[in-house]
Amino acid sequence: MNDLTPLPAHSQAHAPRIVPAKLTKSAKAAIVVRLLINEGADIPLEELPPELQAQLTQQMGAMRVVDRVTLAAVIEEFTEAVESIGLSFPGGIAGALDALDGKIGRETSARLRKEAGVRASGDPWQRLRALAPEDLQRIIEQESTEVAAVLLSKLDVPVAAGLLGRLSGPEARRITYAVSLTSDVTPDAVDRIGLSLAAQQDDQKIPAFSSGAAERLGAILNSSSTPTRDDVLSGLDETDQDLASAVRKAIFTFANIPARISPRDVPRVLRIVDPAMLLTAMAGAEAAGFAEPRDFILENMSGRMADQMREDIAESGKIKPADADEAMSAIVAAIREMEQSGDLEIIEEEEEGEEGEDA
Repeated sequence: MNDLTPLPAHSQAHAPRIVPAKLTKSAKAAIVVRLLINEGADIPLEELPPELQAQLTQQMGAMRVVDRVTLAAVIEEFTEAVESIGLSFPGGIAGALDALDGKIGRETSARLRKEAGVRASGDPWQRLRALAPEDLQRIIEQESTEVAAVLLSKLDVPVAAGLLGRLSGPEARRITYAVSLTSDVTPDAVDRIGLSLAAQQDDQKIPAFSSGAAERLGAILNSSSTPTRDDVLSGLDETDQDLASAVRKAIFTFANIPARISPRDVPRVLRIVDPAMLLTAMAGAEAAGFAEPRDFILENMSGRMADQMREDIAESGKIKPADADEAMSAIVAAIREMEQSGDLEIIEEEEEGEEGEDA
């Protein structure tokens, strides 16, 4: 008889019928996990609580073979359960804070974590690896040599190498020697060190402003009139020369154009400046003490445009100081707008010491 010939009806009626085995929820979970791993899925089981990880491992160790009917039934039940979910929420305040990270204020997030006694979830070392080099250096300088050695060992090699280069010679040698003594450090100890270091980052005071005082003052004075700006800077010179110097570096005015704008960028800037404002600024620049930036702009225009501008300046007559100041501020505002949009790079002002070394 051909193997494909169907059995008689009476034979089919007496064939044994396989029914799915009755399994516990733990056994069903173990089957699903085993199947997903076999299919190459990357399941973040490490994010489960330790007790659930242990229970899953023990359940998988106790199981042997699952027939196809039972497997199909478990898969169908799992699929129906997943498809029936309309929306899920993170469990607990810690999960909610992680889900809202970046959506609520940093101060609110820090306060809620502190009140609930929860830390940022996930691997603390992943958070520490994301810190800036100067922050990592600060941690190493504040912690013991042993903790610094563990931290260095947990960083990516290029980052660790760069960090060593930022340390003094004796300190770098002490920490590298301590790395050789970390072979017997237990995973629990490493985890506790990571949690402690991450908690210290969480406990740091969160500044109310995203930029420093000098940057904020510089932005305000950029939009102020020249007399107001000069008066404020003179007052800062008398009270805090260091702050005054930092504010001057943060300020960009019409007078800074020759030193901080590349000659090739001048035509691009002029294309977005209102022609009437440009003429007013150029005509009133010399009387306001800004002949140098005016000449710099003229020298980096096209020859025809520069000649026309000189004629227009000669015919414009006397410009009111307030009008000239407003027009020069409009040019500065156009430069700042291009910088913020990424269309222009303003040259950083060098320190006096650096200029002396270059000379």
